[in-house]
Amino acid sequence: MSKYRVSMDIGGTFTDIVAYNEDTREYTATKASTTPGELSRGVIEGLGALVEELSEIDFVVHGTTQGLNAFLERRGVQVLLLATDGVEDSYHIARGPRQELYNAQYRKPAPLLERKDVVGIAGRLEYDGNELVSLDEDAVRRAAQRVRAEGHGAVAVAYLFSYKNPAHELRTREILLEELGADFTVSLSHESAKEWREYERTSSAVVEAYTGPVVRNYLIDLEQELIERGVDVPLHIMQSSGGILTAKSARQRPLQTLLSGPVGGAIGGEKLTDVLSTKNLIGVDMGGTSFDVSLVVDGAPDVSTEAELEGLPLLMSVVNIHTIGAGGGSVAWIEAGGLRVGPRSAGATPGPACYGRGGTEPTVTDANLILGRVDPRNFAGGQMSLDIDASKAALETVGSRLGLGVTAIAEGICDVANSQMAQAIRTITISRGIEPRDFALVAFGGARPMHAVFLAKELGIAETIVPRFPGAFSAWGMLQGNVRKDFTEPYFFIDEDLDTADMSRVLRDIERGALDELAHEGIPADRRFSEHSVDVRYQMQEFFLSVPLTSAEEPLEDGFMETLGARFAKQYEERYGHATLGAPIEVVALRTRVTGELDSTDSLQIPTATSPESPHERRKVVFEQQEWDTVIVDRSVLGAGHTFEGPAIVVEATATTVVPPRFSVTVESHGALTIRNLEIQGD
Repeated sequence: MSKYRVSMDIGGTFTDIVAYNEDTREYTATKASTTPGELSRGVIEGLGALVEELSEIDFVVHGTTQGLNAFLERRGVQVLLLATDGVEDSYHIARGPRQELYNAQYRKPAPLLERKDVVGIAGRLEYDGNELVSLDEDAVRRAAQRVRAEGHGAVAVAYLFSYKNPAHELRTREILLEELGADFTVSLSHESAKEWREYERTSSAVVEAYTGPVVRNYLIDLEQELIERGVDVPLHIMQSSGGILTAKSARQRPLQTLLSGPVGGAIGGEKLTDVLSTKNLIGVDMGGTSFDVSLVVDGAPDVSTEAELEGLPLLMSVVNIHTIGAGGGSVAWIEAGGLRVGPRSAGATPGPACYGRGGTEPTVTDANLILGRVDPRNFAGGQMSLDIDASKAALETVGSRLGLGVTAIAEGICDVANSQMAQAIRTITISRGIEPRDFALVAFGGARPMHAVFLAKELGIAETIVPRFPGAFSAWGMLQGNVRKDFTEPYFFIDEDLDTADMSRVLRDIERGALDELAHEGIPADRRFSEHSVDVRYQMQEFFLSVPLTSAEEPLEDGFMETLGARFAKQYEERYGHATLGAPIEVVALRTRVTGELDSTDSLQIPTATSPESPHERRKVVFEQQEWDTVIVDRSVLGAGHTFEGPAIVVEATATTVVPPRFSVTVESHGALTIRNLEIQGD
């Protein structure tokens, strides 16, 4: 009996499913319409389209945006925050961002709870974790009574210096669960983020409490639905860090799943570097609702120790992803006499006008349909037929106001959307000193291959790569992931006071506990691996850089402090353009990441082309405000070694790739399309 490894990625418009048959070593992919309000139904329908008997599934991983959507749409639960008495205003005071110092229009980000929902609890720890004042347990019980009376859905607990000594936070949870029931959501700051920055740690705990019940309920429902359909293996969840963990662990630490959906593409990009000539990639993911940008640098995803969502900080390991509201469903509109596109999306319902679900506003998908870049009979693998007359009517509502015909306004909508997406790439590259022209562009998501080449041209990028199953590439990336867990231990010492033997001891202790947690995830001992780093800054500075270590024993080596200082100076110069080698430094924290390797799927390979020509059709498509005779080819008939020049359109079940004039296409042995700018190649 065949066994399948499957992954599921729920987007705002479509749910992407990828299945790998372990007997035939073949991948299949499909899309199902996302079913708002009943997301598991869309998942089950998509799975059923690829795997006839769900009991044949022996591994399943899922990327969920439930927590992120609850955050963005402000539909999380009401949270009560318990803070140390006397400093309970820290969360609302927040920080004044220096980059906004002279911005008269700046407004602080709106917190997730009101000041009235913060309760000061007596009890105090010193900076080193020693107890100064014992916890006021009666105050905690009164807070629990208030939770019952006012209907709060979760409690966040963030006490001073709890990262050094969690005793007060742990006892607070015991009391709250005694009073409110064992299933009530209590988020402790030292578990959400074992970090030293008070405001950021509190913010992380509040976000986890705010979104936690939504994530937990969704995962419980999905697990139950899968079990009822015969799937008897654990459900795994993609983390924001790019690793995966079981749904059971994800329910305990829901904050780690906040950016679960988008990071699959970054992990897929990392896997692609195994077969590409370049190790530096810009991943661009455009679905129906959003546009996400991520980086793979030297063959590894760009990962940070913190993130920010709508101005609210989060302390957690996360793949750096920059997101804007630009997708196939982004609505075109007029403001102050100019054309705007997004961020509002038509979503899955009613969707673009051409979907025929009641939508009347013009979108990017409608524009591509009018330009001939989308086949109305073969959209989403033939699951939908598009209404071109509805698209024309929708585009006329904005085109007429600008004095433009339907074709001109359609190309204008695409140009505006491309400009917005190019700026998103500049934000994550040029603003950090990274030159986009030194990278290849990897295009995925249902709508991205339609725009990728135009975007690469605007940024001066010579090479665009469209992997197999581009519309489901994030889901494919999830199948390439491994179990990963991250641990942090605050460790404050200036260089002259640092005891390197003690540092090594602490790292080994963290490593032992971390590897034990992988054992609880079912990872065999020979597949458990660890990596270490140390957060370092110049004395008197606020922020730090994470400097990698070769092992937990490296601090015991002769000359370690000189080696650490040199590594830090090199990283500092790469980031900021200068460094002061030999200047006093401080160690801030120790970090350990453990990875549990899972069974991997085979790399993507396709048969070699048997002839230089491939079957194709031709039709008229608009480029540069004129119609071009354009090659239309089904990707399934392309073999490794096939080459052709644009204008061309490559169609497949999960996406459409648009190749404008003066670009060439090569089909690689691993199945990806490499699209090169002939004008840049000729310079």
